[in-house]
Amino acid sequence: MRIDTATLQVLANHCAAAAEAMGYTLMRTAYSTFVKETEDFSCQVMTLAGETVASPMSMGATWYTGLDYGPVIERFDDYRPGDVYCTNDPYSGFVATHPPDLHMWMPVFHGGELVCFVGNHIHNTDIGGAVPASLSRTLTEVHQEGIRIPPMRLMRDGVLNTDVLDVMNLNVRVPEQNIGDFNAQLSCVITGERKVRAIIERFGLETFRDGLHDLLDYAEAQARAVIASIPDGDYTFADYADEDAAGGYPARICVTARIRGDEVTLDFTGTDPQLASSLNMPTGGRQRHSLITVGLIYVLKALDPTITLNSGSVRNLTSVLPEGTVVNCTFPAAVGMRSLLSNVTQTVIIGAFGRALPDRLPASPGSGLSLLNVRTATREGRTVMASIGPVGGGAGGGPYADGAEGSGANMSFLKNTPVEINEAEVPVRIRKYGLVPDSGGAGRWRGGSALMMEFQTFSPGAMVTARNRDRSLMSAWGTAGGRAGAPSRFVRNPGQPDAEELGNTDIVHLEPGDILLLEGPGAGGYGPPHERPVESVLADVRRGFISPGSARADYGVAVDPARPDGHDTAETARLRAGLAQTASTGHFGHGEGRLAFERVWTEARYAALTTLLAAVPITWRYFVKHRIFKALGSDEAGPDGGAHDVVAAYEALATRFADLPPVPAALHPVHAAAK
Repeated sequence: MRIDTATLQVLANHCAAAAEAMGYTLMRTAYSTFVKETEDFSCQVMTLAGETVASPMSMGATWYTGLDYGPVIERFDDYRPGDVYCTNDPYSGFVATHPPDLHMWMPVFHGGELVCFVGNHIHNTDIGGAVPASLSRTLTEVHQEGIRIPPMRLMRDGVLNTDVLDVMNLNVRVPEQNIGDFNAQLSCVITGERKVRAIIERFGLETFRDGLHDLLDYAEAQARAVIASIPDGDYTFADYADEDAAGGYPARICVTARIRGDEVTLDFTGTDPQLASSLNMPTGGRQRHSLITVGLIYVLKALDPTITLNSGSVRNLTSVLPEGTVVNCTFPAAVGMRSLLSNVTQTVIIGAFGRALPDRLPASPGSGLSLLNVRTATREGRTVMASIGPVGGGAGGGPYADGAEGSGANMSFLKNTPVEINEAEVPVRIRKYGLVPDSGGAGRWRGGSALMMEFQTFSPGAMVTARNRDRSLMSAWGTAGGRAGAPSRFVRNPGQPDAEELGNTDIVHLEPGDILLLEGPGAGGYGPPHERPVESVLADVRRGFISPGSARADYGVAVDPARPDGHDTAETARLRAGLAQTASTGHFGHGEGRLAFERVWTEARYAALTTLLAAVPITWRYFVKHRIFKALGSDEAGPDGGAHDVVAAYEALATRFADLPPVPAALHPVHAAAK
């Protein structure tokens, strides 16, 4: 360490304050609801190499704590004071993760010397493309997802190049919204540059520069200490998104966390091939890409709440990201809804570490957060498009506490938009907004309840995009005897004769007067439900978190308000004794949707499929996966796991299509069994 601990802590506080000031500037000057209310943005103070040293901890999206701007910063070698640069292309340096995210960065000089950078990103409500709000799982290539801006200079010597704004104006649906947010981003980096120069003036250039690197080293040391406290071993976990395309098959993310001393490897072998939909994650195979590291950062923070979070926190991470899979897709794969599978990636990392530390990590958060965007019109005919979400699930129950209600722990802590703001900015009527009873997974510590929103539109041609619709089939898993959370729902005109269950549909066209109901997924519970204190169950009933029926069936509590203690003690004792006899002995409690799926798609079948797809050209993998899934249908695997069925289905394909290679040598014994 180059500077003393006390000075380092003071410097850390100043850098954090600079990042917070950037965040407040951005939030208070932004035009769109999605930035100023939902707070889908990030701000960074970075080293010369682009490593994030400080970012806001109380606002904005928390996915970008370890963001590394290096691959785009290094494209330019003529930085000057007053310069600002930007990009939103997910394939140019793999810093932006989908086209709606516009990143800006600005150099900071002192005495004519380049010292560091400040940067930010926002999610633009619309960036053009095939659909309003630019995002849908139905899109198949990045060209459909809006304009893409390669890394380029926006300002030289403080003078703005307006060509970028002209291109944006021409291609987006509500240009004044984009331009307003664009100006807010400029104000943000200018604020950051000014704040950092003030810090340098106070501490001196040498102390500041050394301090940035010391802060990264300090965070690295803390992270290594946490990992070193975990028993060495290989810990594997898998989870699924409901669909790999509109109406498709489940999409699987599998990770093996290998702990060796204070080092961790996250190996994603066994993960599905890249998709002909927009759920792909553009990581470029970078071992510490922000879409991969966020799950690990959540685990580190859960295990040590005092830990410093920055790019140094993940220096001890190595990732294995097989090319051509959903965690490392190749151009021109669509990536607009990468956050859906990014959320699944986070839950599998939490699950893998949960195997290593079953008494310290929680059950699955609800995940499946739907980001609702509405395009409609005022009575005067003016087009309005804005976010009115998000609507998601709660946090997973943990070893010591219930999960937070309606606040999914892995959803970047995006904020809800107040009903009053929604109705003021968008001509819709919010009919209901609250929590969904009986949605949190039952457990000694209950899973957090899901949010629900019901709203009505009034103009012809209204359209809703519900990004990241998920968990209507594969519900959030429970832990240590806890049960899975309730699945999500999406319904048009609920309770009416023309009611329509929309499942994971993410584009809905509405007629005047139509009503949409969205219920998020509940989070998983922790620990056996019959061990939950009766008083806690009764309190949940009074608060509306669970119904009397759920209290009886799930927790073994016979609610009876007429009795002095609120329940029938004898009946409760009988019910709880029965629940204790049938309690789950497995560590993870999965919902019926996943259990039914895995009776068909066993580990053995997935292992065979992974080996086959690795030998197939990338452009064929999605096709082959779907054909094999179709061939197996709902046929449950036999006692041997059924790997030979996968090989037989592939062999039938290979005889039809000459571009497919023969069965790999590693599967020859399975191939022989298939014949």
